[in-house]
Amino acid sequence: MDLLRQLRLVRQHWWIVLVTVMVALGVTALITVRAQPRYVASVTFFVTTPSQGVTDAYQGGLFLQQRVKSYAELLTSDRLAQNAAADRGVGLTAEEIQRRVSTSTENGTVLLRASVTDTDQARALRVSEALSANFVELVKKVEARPDGSAGPIKIEVVSGPRVTASPVSPQPVRNTVIGALLGLLAGIGLAVLRGMADVRLRDAAALRRVTGSPLLGEIPLDGSARTAPLIVGEAATSARAEAIRKLRTNLRFVDVHEPARVIAVTSALQGEGKTTLSCNLAIALAEAGWRVLLVDADLRRPKVGHYLGVDSGVGLTDVLVGDVHVGDVVQRWGDKSLLVLPSGSAPPNPSELLGSKAMSDLLLALRESADIVIIDTAPLLAVTDGVVVAVQADGALLVSQQGRTSRTQVATAARALHSVSVRLLGCVLNMARVPKADAYQYEAYRVVTETAAASAGRAATSAGRAATSAGRAAAGRHADRGSTGAPVDHTQELTRLSR
Repeated sequence: MDLLRQLRLVRQHWWIVLVTVMVALGVTALITVRAQPRYVASVTFFVTTPSQGVTDAYQGGLFLQQRVKSYAELLTSDRLAQNAAADRGVGLTAEEIQRRVSTSTENGTVLLRASVTDTDQARALRVSEALSANFVELVKKVEARPDGSAGPIKIEVVSGPRVTASPVSPQPVRNTVIGALLGLLAGIGLAVLRGMADVRLRDAAALRRVTGSPLLGEIPLDGSARTAPLIVGEAATSARAEAIRKLRTNLRFVDVHEPARVIAVTSALQGEGKTTLSCNLAIALAEAGWRVLLVDADLRRPKVGHYLGVDSGVGLTDVLVGDVHVGDVVQRWGDKSLLVLPSGSAPPNPSELLGSKAMSDLLLALRESADIVIIDTAPLLAVTDGVVVAVQADGALLVSQQGRTSRTQVATAARALHSVSVRLLGCVLNMARVPKADAYQYEAYRVVTETAAASAGRAATSAGRAATSAGRAAAGRHADRGSTGAPVDHTQELTRLSR
């Protein structure tokens, strides 16, 4: 994984970094507050030996540097700790004194430093004073000659004992900085791991890689879509509606040499917004002057009639079984060149019905009566209905919801289409989180006029009237206007072709 990919993961999961840093700061603050203040008392010894001449001084210096290392061990010895504990006023055992004492030496010198760390400032000073006095006496005894004369080593106190005026720990500023840095590093690591472990689709680039098809649209997440799913009325000027129009343009020019006239819209899972996209895409194509026929081929969970407000009691199922003619059940929607073929009654064998010769013949008839046929199909991973319909269409459009569908699920859906040689026109990332800069850019060019608003209101009203008056032969008497501008009664043509 390259650095740029890791930075994107950190940016996507910034909240993990923030929470981790806040937790680290909270833990650091708690530890700092609960920690007892600690003071350090120190004393420095100078180790020397009598010498005569430069040569003796040099050799004596080397001897003392080796000796100082032994004296450092002597400062923490049991014997010295017991002697110091015997002094009045110390109030500690030999083991407690040993735990508080630390030593240090400087390379190339004969200086020896002893430090006593304690939570009691006065006690730390008393222990260091007892150590310094007993250490000097102990060295004299250890270095004494057999005849009782003084040895060649002399220990002198050159600094201390003294104790720090303020605690050496805890240090709030240092602890806060260290805690923040550790929290930041841990947060970045967790964000990268979270991103690597997250198998859901998070961006359009991942969708393109998984499906191996071009990205035809990126529909932004719109909170008002729950109550107003269609791009009519006020929603006609929203960023979501503009994204649908971009999808319309991309879909028409995805392959100019072999344009797709019958398009199956499907998804990997249910609830990814394929039906809403099918309806809005049909509306957008009709607004551009195309003669559009929207077919609800999701016979198990039909939703087109619910969104468009048309009667779904009689429809595709009844046509396929031969009970009615297609021209009798096709319904006109609104004042646009948009016809809707609802699902009809629920069949016991939807897969077989959609893969029958009757369905193939029906699509041939619909192809001749409309410029574009949009077919809403069932999800690919749930049942085989979507694949059965997509095989008979000119191409398929795969819809995926950002942050919901996993890459494996989308890849499986794409393979299901490729395995039967379905032409995958492209993919659509639905409910995408668009950067604020793009949203602001669209708002700057958004134009809403009173005329447009009134026209949108009339379209919605007309759609409602069409829903209440829809019947078996209601649409057959309505004429449409095709892409050339000439009035064409293609519902009657549907009736003629179906017979």
